[in-house]
Amino acid sequence: MSESTVPEVLALISESPLDAHAIEDFVAAPANGALVAFRGIVRDHDHGEAVDALDYRAHPDAQRFLEDCCRTVAAETGLRVAAAHRVGSLVVGDLALVAAVAAAHRAEAFGACERLVEEIKRTVPIWKRQHLADGETEWVGL
Repeated sequence: MSESTVPEVLALISESPLDAHAIEDFVAAPANGALVAFRGIVRDHDHGEAVDALDYRAHPDAQRFLEDCCRTVAAETGLRVAAAHRVGSLVVGDLALVAAVAAAHRAEAFGACERLVEEIKRTVPIWKRQHLADGETEWVGL
């Protein structure tokens, strides 16, 4: 697919709470019968330890890396894709990542959304510091 025919993408790094519906709405279209979204939510545990909160920190170029992920998946699939990652201090239950893809059929949408999330996790320079319930902290993803 040529650069000029790659669908528009949405990529956002934000210190503000994420609006999952706005991200999903970006990819929706009348021709799409399937919309698949992934919502990464701060959970209360990791590797057997209780977690109270997270701090997400991003490299200054993280926005560009996220856009590159979205463009890569859009170019491979011909689909509109969108992703947003929150940075800053989050607590259990907060939304940390939203990725969305819509397609004519569910298998295509599921595959593209999974590919998008994996690409984000693999390439976007965002790290988290977990605040454990015992008062300790640990960095993940460094």
